[in-house]
Amino acid sequence: MEGIADYEFIRSLGAGNHGEFFLSRRPERLPVDAEYVAVKVVGGTGQDAFRRATRELKAFAAVRSPYLVTLYDAGQQGGVFYYSMEYLPGGSLGAPKEGLTRATALSALAHAAWAAQALHDAGIVHRDIRPSNVLLTSVGGKLADLGLAQVLTPGVTVTGMGKVGSVEFTDPALLQGEEPSPAGDVWSIGATLHWVASGMGLYGALPTHDTLLTLRKVFSTPPSVAGGLDAQIADLIHACIGSPSARPTAAQAAERLSYLAAA
Repeated sequence: MEGIADYEFIRSLGAGNHGEFFLSRRPERLPVDAEYVAVKVVGGTGQDAFRRATRELKAFAAVRSPYLVTLYDAGQQGGVFYYSMEYLPGGSLGAPKEGLTRATALSALAHAAWAAQALHDAGIVHRDIRPSNVLLTSVGGKLADLGLAQVLTPGVTVTGMGKVGSVEFTDPALLQGEEPSPAGDVWSIGATLHWVASGMGLYGALPTHDTLLTLRKVFSTPPSVAGGLDAQIADLIHACIGSPSARPTAAQAAERLSYLAAA
């Protein structure tokens, strides 16, 4: 498999927002203690790709959090932008390499919520918190893929949406054209918690093979919390997807998730 610059690709790790991730050997010049790294090749060329790449890199550079995937390097080759980051072999909440305990899953999501709070404190919203973007570590998790991140600056507009399968983890208000906000990320944390706890989305099965049908179902079906969940988990989900003004902050959601993980 070909690589980019001095990164030797081993295999694809899957598609992200506006690009594809690859497992790569670490170039000798890179001063990190790791044999492998993950490389995101940003899709497209030209000004649109440049804006997407620089937006992601600015978001990474603006935030320091132990629960956000660490960025190592960035560059451009032949008009194609890329950046490398730490590789976490444990998979994600959406596709774990091994079976997950309740405590491990809740701890991973708690850490992702702390990362979201760090973004919010820097004036950034993630816009795509979902199971596949919560990568697993030996002690919990890290939040990845800032491909849709938006700086909350008046007059700045960012277009684009994630893959259709991520729609069920997106605040309906955002889908209907409202401005991105930290409350929208909290909605996504609640939707991800529901998926982790119940094995299903808030809208039930979605026809993800058809974008129009998926959006139609999301717009016509109110989100519904599955029955039979642990009462404290159900309460937190309801709080996260409730009225935006009454939602907890990402930090408050993280604290409750940490408590539930330890219970």
